[in-house]
Amino acid sequence: MIEKGVAGGFLPTTSCWVITEAAIGMQNQAMGLAEALALPYVYKTVIRPKHFWQHLSLEDQGFVPPWPDLLISCGRLSAIVSRDIRKKSAGKTFTVHIQDPLIPPQYFDALIVPEHDKLRGDNVLVTQGAIHRVTPEKLMNGANQVRPLLASLPRPLICVLVGGKNRHQQFTSSILYDFANKLIIAAKNTGGGLAITPSRRTGAENEEKLKQYIQEIPAFIWDGQGENPYFGMLSLADAIVVTSDSISMISEVCSTGKPVYVYDLPRAGKRHRRFLENLMRSGMARSFSGAIETWTYQPLKDTQQAADFVRDRFLARTQGMPAMQPEESLK
Repeated sequence: MIEKGVAGGFLPTTSCWVITEAAIGMQNQAMGLAEALALPYVYKTVIRPKHFWQHLSLEDQGFVPPWPDLLISCGRLSAIVSRDIRKKSAGKTFTVHIQDPLIPPQYFDALIVPEHDKLRGDNVLVTQGAIHRVTPEKLMNGANQVRPLLASLPRPLICVLVGGKNRHQQFTSSILYDFANKLIIAAKNTGGGLAITPSRRTGAENEEKLKQYIQEIPAFIWDGQGENPYFGMLSLADAIVVTSDSISMISEVCSTGKPVYVYDLPRAGKRHRRFLENLMRSGMARSFSGAIETWTYQPLKDTQQAADFVRDRFLARTQGMPAMQPEESLK
């Protein structure tokens, strides 16, 4: 039973730290979990030592007591910090790590790992995709912000999320040309418009080429200026096309319930490939060839499931409530 007057089961005095490396994807996952828990949090960044032989010191990183009641981490370096803080606090800090920490799971109170990772255990919740910050409230508020910008575009509205190269996948000029041609086919065949948001990985040169390729198609392309229209574009979209390079980005769009098409960049790693295959098999996403159809599926609810799992296990320890088992939270 949740104590009266305690939002989400946490005491008003419950303190929370979110610790990640500086990568946006890691930040979004850890912050998304804290937000789903409805907990105010302090965000801290782990700085990678200049030399591999240097010890990752808590004090040198600025991590000093009083230690938090709850610590959410994401990324390999932050896993080490989380382990050390848990030890320094004599186990009083409840530690939650997102993704495989590559150290034994018993160093943490709870772990949230995607299905394409192999880590399993009694304190491990397996999710289908990545934790994120997309919520119905943010989508609704974003729609009100973006609606005037997209009002002139014909329907159906095809939202296009453009990523870029990463350490495994490339986004060459020839790939961009093929991608643009498929977007043109989709717009012409449906009579719809394109709402496009590039990422920082897309690069200025690719952005300019994409504008040139689709210049005859009704389109809005965010130029990076002003408030990001991302949430509003997702909310107003009739269908979503996303490049395959970002697991986080694909997980976000599969939480909307909108038809999702993935444009497959070559040379995906094995873990990445397993993630995409699982989504395709479950009917959440389809490969993008230029065709746009409508279908329904059960949206991803990984973030809320992770929040429920963490909240229940935290309360089980602090208030003596029964702990939720990993398999229960997936039902």
